[in-house]
Amino acid sequence: MFTLHYAPDNASLIVRLVLEEMGLPYTTALVDRRDNAQRSEAYLKVNPMGLIPALETPDGPIFETAAILLWLSEHTGKMAPAPAAPERGVFLSWLFAASNGLHADLRQVFYAERYSDAPADHRLRAAERIGTALDRFEGLAGQNHNWFAGKQPSVLDIYVTVMMRWLALYPKGQTDWFDIQRWPLLHGLASRLEARASTAVAVTAEGLGKTPLSAPRYPQPPEGSAL
Repeated sequence: MFTLHYAPDNASLIVRLVLEEMGLPYTTALVDRRDNAQRSEAYLKVNPMGLIPALETPDGPIFETAAILLWLSEHTGKMAPAPAAPERGVFLSWLFAASNGLHADLRQVFYAERYSDAPADHRLRAAERIGTALDRFEGLAGQNHNWFAGKQPSVLDIYVTVMMRWLALYPKGQTDWFDIQRWPLLHGLASRLEARASTAVAVTAEGLGKTPLSAPRYPQPPEGSAL
């Protein structure tokens, strides 16, 4: 049994979708951002970085989204190339490009005021990098890999499409630059993923709406606070 420490419409959504797709049993523990619970003494014992999510496992807690996804794929043998597979190296390259590049730049867009005294310019430059990164993932989606935009979902599929959801919504009132349909192969991937039963569970749990990946709307979570 796993425990997912989560907040609605947070990176924990990526982990929730993967857990559901893998069919793993888990419980959830809300980390309420309205109370700054991610900085509480209790939560810092689980994730000393003070970020969400964290996943408690029989082997101890894991934090950082990409680390959780990688551990789960290795633990189950699902949703990623096996460690000895020839395509493992290139898959890992793209997984960490998503984590260290795309995900990092999302934070620069969402919280530009934390990083610069000129947040508008800072946000614009980060948005340009994100557009370039998504262009590259769009190209990857057309290369017929079984670990990205293939017949069965991968952890990388879920990681990238959930980030596209956020780009369509946040920061509120500052998303005119982003059009999810600019990347038709990624948009198609999003549509396929949201039709799966695993996504339906997350829709109910976090109030995400009927088209959470292909045509996102702001969530109405039954508990906690979204971004």
